[in-house]
Amino acid sequence: MSHRIHIVRRADPEAARRILAALPDWFGIPAANEHYVRAAGTKDSYLAIVDEETVGIALVDRHFPQTGEIHLIAVLPDHHGTGAGSALVAAIEADLVADGARLLEVKTVGPSYADAGYAATRAFYLARGFLPLEEVDGLDWDGPTLIMVKCLVGAGEWMDGTPPADH
Repeated sequence: MSHRIHIVRRADPEAARRILAALPDWFGIPAANEHYVRAAGTKDSYLAIVDEETVGIALVDRHFPQTGEIHLIAVLPDHHGTGAGSALVAAIEADLVADGARLLEVKTVGPSYADAGYAATRAFYLARGFLPLEEVDGLDWDGPTLIMVKCLVGAGEWMDGTPPADH
């Protein structure tokens, strides 16, 4: 049996519904899940597929030409640690860079809310080069939201992609 991960760009709200339902510790609020399912029909969508089964999904927002935001990323529990999440992030980053974006953002539950699952989520993003920027209360929910960012260009490049002039 092959375990090769294929990333495809395709809207699939029903895959979003199925994957979110398998992750009640992270996605246990029915109204929020319905928001994500609807978003999976309209936002830029990435699917991680293994052996013809969709095992992960990511949704991306483009607020500005220079930036992207991971609106959602979710992987079936049996596929945590297999590289599916990393493959989704890598595909998003490659597409954003090719389209001229320079910064990628993600929001998750902040560290002042003690939860092992969200600690693992933050560790996932940290391991992929995201840095914590700010923790804000009441942004997406009543508790703390951590904003994390990742520069998609090399150090020393300006936002327009040109290297800085030597002084």
